[in-house]
Amino acid sequence: MNVLAGHTADATTVEEGLAIQEAQDRLYDNEMATETAMQNTLLTPRFYTTDFDELDAVDVGPVREDWDELIERMLSDPNKGHFKKNEDWDHVDWEGMDPQLKKEFIDFLISSCTAEFSGCVLYKEMKRRGANKDITQLFQLMARDEARHAGFINDALREAGLRVNLGFLTQKKKYTYFRPKFIYYATYLSEKIGYARYITIYRHLEANPEHRFHPIFKWFREWCNDEFNHGEAFALLMKTDPRLTRGVNLWWIKFFLTAVYATMYIRDHQRPAFHAALGVDPDWYAQEVFTKTSKLSEQIFPITLDIDHPRWHRTLDRLHHANVDIAKAREAGGVGGRLGRITASARAAFAFATLFTIPVRKHRVPENTRLEPVY
Repeated sequence: MNVLAGHTADATTVEEGLAIQEAQDRLYDNEMATETAMQNTLLTPRFYTTDFDELDAVDVGPVREDWDELIERMLSDPNKGHFKKNEDWDHVDWEGMDPQLKKEFIDFLISSCTAEFSGCVLYKEMKRRGANKDITQLFQLMARDEARHAGFINDALREAGLRVNLGFLTQKKKYTYFRPKFIYYATYLSEKIGYARYITIYRHLEANPEHRFHPIFKWFREWCNDEFNHGEAFALLMKTDPRLTRGVNLWWIKFFLTAVYATMYIRDHQRPAFHAALGVDPDWYAQEVFTKTSKLSEQIFPITLDIDHPRWHRTLDRLHHANVDIAKAREAGGVGGRLGRITASARAAFAFATLFTIPVRKHRVPENTRLEPVY
């Protein structure tokens, strides 16, 4: 494949997709977009590394039938060629876009591109280091998908005169080490909540097309199906070892559920103009996504968060306002800014602890873990 003439949507391996990305990085680059993607805060997407030897030792024998079915579906590659512009891609008037909406939408695209590429980097490294054919094949397929997603978002950013240098991120962004079981919990929830987010937006805009202010949302249905399959893969990985969803690990599952939900709530409430343009109330959207994700996660986790508890929403709101005050204090600088940041951080920590103390809901995990997209 001629990488300069090729497109990430048509790449059949992650290596092809990344070669195309690197060739485009040499032609298009934007310092602001890459600097934004390089940031490391509690709310920005991170790059992860793990114990690849432990992951490579996983035996998928206990879930072989479901595993082979999932791999067969991913090998069929129904989304090959999908993630690129075609006649359905409408013209975007970036210059005429409301400045606040433009700012928030660009932030959404850069954050999404970084998150997708974070998965690509982790999955590609597992494929490179491993010798277990089952595991390396899965991670090769997931890395292929994530490279396509990141490349497609970069196409959308390029229209606004921006581009995230993904090759630079790979080399320079800070990596966070997680044990494999924490990778399972965090990435499973990231993929499933990504599915819930994309399909909720897609169905809303399907019913209210006047709010589709950018054509990228037309691609969300197929996109979220990739996210769904990736979540299914991590559910099967967890099912290979029942200890991962029992005993003290239930506290870790509760922690990751709380952290992922809270991060999404705070991040989305930082983009009021973006959600207003979509015609979506952020509170409604958050609860809709939490409901879908909780239902989906019942396939593997024996607990879900009580998102209808009286303390749930009001504590998330306090956490959000504390985070706003942290950002204001950081901008203010000086002694007053440092004191303000300490105070707001303490409020945020207390709010998160309050969320964590809400009792969970328990249920029996079904024998058959595999799910099909239903939304």
